[in-house]
Parts: sequence; C-alpha cells; structure tokens
Amino acid sequence: MDVYGYVRVSSMDQNGDRQMMALRDMAVPEKNIFMDKQSGRDFDRPNYKKLVKKLRAGDLLYILSIDRLGRNYEEI
Repeated sequence: MDVYGYVRVSSMDQNGDRQMMALRDMAVPEKNIFMDKQSGRDFDRPNYKKLVKKLRAGDLLYILSIDRLGRNYEEI
C-alpha cells in the first residue's frame, strides 16, 4: 500500500502551504504529493492525471477537503 496526497489551489496567486502542511502531518511522502494550481472546473490537470495513473487498489489518498478534487461533485 502506498500513501499519496493531492493539493489544488484555484489560481497562481493562491498558496497551497496549508494543504501541504496537513499532508506532511499525515506522513505522506513528499514524492507522493501532487499539486496543481488550476481551476477545479474539470479534471484536465497535469498532476491530477499523473496521480491517477499511479494509484492502485489499496492505496491511500489524502486530500484536505473533497472540493480540492474539483467542483463537479458528480465527477468526483
């Protein structure tokens, strides 16, 4: 089982430090934290796509809040 984390902020001027600190507190390895600075409008985000390709059954994914995955709750 691998442990991953995902961080998303909506714009370039926003800061993901709070989310990163929370993932570090959960002992997520730095190499397994993926971050995008992009709108949550859709899932066409480069690091989100990389994360999804790495995830396997049994892996654990930490996110600070479900809305960090996106705004479309049906797709989430």
